[in-house]
Amino acid sequence: MCRLVIITGLSGAGRTEALRAFEDLGYFCVDNLLPELVPKFAELVQKSSEVRGAALVIDMRGGAFFEDWQQSLEALTTSNVEHQIVFLEADEETLIHRYQLSRRQHPMQTEQRRLVEAIRREREVMLGMRGRADMVIDSSHLGPRQLRQRISEVFRLDQSTFGPRVRLVSFGFKHGLPKDSDLILDVRFVPNPHYVESLRDKTGNDPDVERFVMMSEVASETLSRFFELLDFLLPQYQKEGKPQVTVGIGCTGGQHRSVVFANRLAKHFEQMGIPVSVEHRDVPQP
Repeated sequence: MCRLVIITGLSGAGRTEALRAFEDLGYFCVDNLLPELVPKFAELVQKSSEVRGAALVIDMRGGAFFEDWQQSLEALTTSNVEHQIVFLEADEETLIHRYQLSRRQHPMQTEQRRLVEAIRREREVMLGMRGRADMVIDSSHLGPRQLRQRISEVFRLDQSTFGPRVRLVSFGFKHGLPKDSDLILDVRFVPNPHYVESLRDKTGNDPDVERFVMMSEVASETLSRFFELLDFLLPQYQKEGKPQVTVGIGCTGGQHRSVVFANRLAKHFEQMGIPVSVEHRDVPQP
């Protein structure tokens, strides 16, 4: 059966780069398809024995035709066509910067509507589509190569199973939440290595910090509860057809406790044979 992926999201958030990534993975790709043609496109690729994967982009460039997106997705569901929606977004400052560099006009920009207003209006219009997405990618801090890697990890056609993979992101609450998280776990109540002078300048990747964090009874109990919670939730996400589950693990600064917990969770999923990746967002890079 052909794997069908619908790419959508905000203008300037990386849809074109995402489509190129799918093309490199061997998908049959179509850009800027009118929503009303999506069911017919899905029917054609499902009939082909040569097409293992197909990816298409629908977005605001379709103008008034884009309003048909909801009916088109309902038609796919009614016809039992399995599909996944990838929604790309970025923060306002990043989108403005990208448009200034490209010198292209935003599809919703007019003489009366400035760029920033166009970006905000598009975000409002796309809220419904974002809510239907199986995977949301915030590309604010992703380069083209990182975006391609993220897509390749989840949508490779040579994978033996299309069950959800797990992406773990450690972070500091004082730096803001990871915007594309499906689930947030808070470990700020665990004893903080920051207040131990010999550990302050180290990170959760250091064995001394890991030992300090995990010697607490509350840390051990919390980790066990996290295992139980995620072991229960993953099959539920799989039933919904979600290709990737992003779990944010947060402490105050994102350098000690959250890193330890993310690493421990990663080992747990690896032992279960579940594909997993780990990102320590707020750990200073060498």
